Amino acid sequence: MRIKQIGVALAAAAVLAVPAAPAQAAARIIPLDLSAGQQPENIALEPDGSADLTFAYTGEIGRVTPGGRIGVIARIPVPADGDVPVVHRKLFLGGLVRAPGGDLYVAVSTGTAATGLYRVRPGAAPVQVAALPPSGFQNGVARDPASGDIFVADSFGSVVRRVSPRTGQVTDWATGALLAPAGGFGANGVKVHDGALWVSNLDRGTLVRFSLSGAPGRVVASGLGPVDDFAFHGEDVVAAVNQENRVITVSGDRVRTILSISDGLANPTSVAVRGDTLYVADSAYFGGSPNLLRTRLK
Repeated sequence: MRIKQIGVALAAAAVLAVPAAPAQAAARIIPLDLSAGQQPENIALEPDGSADLTFAYTGEIGRVTPGGRIGVIARIPVPADGDVPVVHRKLFLGGLVRAPGGDLYVAVSTGTAATGLYRVRPGAAPVQVAALPPSGFQNGVARDPASGDIFVADSFGSVVRRVSPRTGQVTDWATGALLAPAGGFGANGVKVHDGALWVSNLDRGTLVRFSLSGAPGRVVASGLGPVDDFAFHGEDVVAAVNQENRVITVSGDRVRTILSISDGLANPTSVAVRGDTLYVADSAYFGGSPNLLRTRLK
């Protein structure tokens, strides 16, 4: 998510941009209802191929079945006195991740004590498992498969926090300039991959890698534009570039556009990959129609 595009590059070699690739095999677009607030911010995939979506401002978590049926599986209470910093909504649902047993963990911002990491368990009401700073903007989340801890990116706080769902303990795991915003949103998407935590910085158009061993972070790709959430397809990164209405792949020192507005994108906020299937959530924050796009990766 983003307020404005700020073209700031960190001191790192920019990835080499190459011309856009032709659109992939015909995508299936599942329309969502803007009038009902169905603006999807993040995705978690279920074993049957369903896609769970956070709807940014309603407190709802939706589920889209492989056949395209849309339903609501959980609701986070919207506080009457909520006031999320900068966006000034009562609530913002950010990242969503699924644990192996089926529990979902979602980052919630409200500007109040209700801000935090919540667990959504099938058949039960959502529970706040850890409080997070009300002054922050809780965005992407990722699960450490070794410990079960959840990483949460704070887009305003220049920090990624590590949260234990079992104890509620919160630690500032990574901080500093690599995660800082440049007038809007900094640390955004997060993923655990290949022994490291990877973080996108939306304002700075960068992808940063932090070894889970605790080594300092480093920029591995820059010049990406307003990069939001991302996923891995093998060793390639597939990323949503929000206000530019693009999905890109980053492979070594090359970046390639694989989907664009002509494929139905409307402010893509998040992507998920399973096998060679790509899911893209389009939030339509700045125009267009929200949707879930599903296509094949080569």
